[in-house]
Amino acid sequence: MGSAIVRVAAAREGLELAAGVGVPGGDYIGRDLGEVALVGRALGVPVVENIETVIDSCDAVIDFSVRKMAPVVLESALRHRKALVCGTTGLSEEENSLFLAASKQIPIVRAANTSRMVFLMNRFLEMVSGELGDQVDVEILDMHDRWKLDAPSGTALELGRTIANAQGVVLENVAEFGHRGHGARSSGSIGFHSLRAGDIPSSHIVFLGGMGERLEIAQHSYNMDCFAHGACDCAAFLEGKPAGLYSVENVFGSTQE
Repeated sequence: MGSAIVRVAAAREGLELAAGVGVPGGDYIGRDLGEVALVGRALGVPVVENIETVIDSCDAVIDFSVRKMAPVVLESALRHRKALVCGTTGLSEEENSLFLAASKQIPIVRAANTSRMVFLMNRFLEMVSGELGDQVDVEILDMHDRWKLDAPSGTALELGRTIANAQGVVLENVAEFGHRGHGARSSGSIGFHSLRAGDIPSSHIVFLGGMGERLEIAQHSYNMDCFAHGACDCAAFLEGKPAGLYSVENVFGSTQE
């Protein structure tokens, strides 16, 4: 994901890369970011292992790392008053509360998924779920590569929450994770299933099963570029924005008006 963001940002007018931050001790630390991300040319900026050494040279930070790093990046952005785009998923309620508190001082976009099509998928589901209500059974399948750490994915949970809100229920009260054993499906539940295999980039399919028919709404990514474009859109959106917690609805929704 980091490499995809570098490639997209390097080719985008109006964005300038300041540095990349990698895992401490990695063999790419100190090398040119363009070389590490396989952009095909040197970018004249380094890959470092400590964000504190480069953060003052940027206006915004894009973080797609891992759960243990997200609070560290947030703390650094807050300390230096930098805008932040965070696409890291799998955070606890306590960790999410840190972002809410920090948004009182800096502008932050929190996004489980930065794909424009996933944004539209949520809009479709809001409309369809409000129309169909409890006439359908809902099952959500997310597919990712074998290295994906959280299951269900943050996007799957976001889709489930969109459906639950449209139906006027609380997701945590109706969510069921996987099916096993003997017995009929729970009425009104929203089922989640996760597949992890090979190098599948990302796929989300929502099944809305009625009597005699079903509706499927799906988004399949071919690679990480769709998320990288969205992440750069989020960073550009934050320019000049006041402190606050923003979402992809704010970023993409404003362009749909």
